[in-house]
Amino acid sequence: MNRYFITGLLVLVPLVITIWVLTSLIGLLDQSLLLLPMSWRPLAQTGYDIPGIGALLTLLTVFVTGLIATNFFGKRLIHFWERLLARVPVVKSIYYSVKQVSDTLFSDSGQAFRKALLVQYPREGSWTVAFLTGQPGGDVANHLQGDFISVYVPTTPNPTSGFFLMLPKKDVIELDMSVDEALKYIISMGVVVPKTKPRTNSSNH
Repeated sequence: MNRYFITGLLVLVPLVITIWVLTSLIGLLDQSLLLLPMSWRPLAQTGYDIPGIGALLTLLTVFVTGLIATNFFGKRLIHFWERLLARVPVVKSIYYSVKQVSDTLFSDSGQAFRKALLVQYPREGSWTVAFLTGQPGGDVANHLQGDFISVYVPTTPNPTSGFFLMLPKKDVIELDMSVDEALKYIISMGVVVPKTKPRTNSSNH
């Protein structure tokens, strides 16, 4: 009896969680419909809500924005728009802070979240998986002696929250593991173990 119950859990739990995540994500993206006039929304047109329409609208908007931004006139338009935002003090600070973070995370040339690391946290002798986010900068770098790197230590099972640390590079081990594998390892609380790869003779430090 216990074996059947556990087998049922193993089948249903991943399915239920997947459906819940997708439903939550679609529900969040559907909020984009609030930007449309009331008469344009599915509720006004058909008499009932259609889940997923807002998600499709969001994806289409992102795609069209990217398409426009890659041509000459689109780049000029974005440049003009950013110059307007630069004239508004509070908006300028928020916009450029968010833009700098997004450019770092999503740029193909950036290194943020492209390397999985093994670090000692929260104390020496206790190890966890982290991600490289860059190098210390500003006045912070003036107070750190030696070669330091910036890392993000995610919490489990929710990796969207975590801790930002600056550690000596010599104390960090770079893992031969993709970011996706590392995230699965973290979210599963160590249950989903990445495949072991053959060790090389090169140093890990």
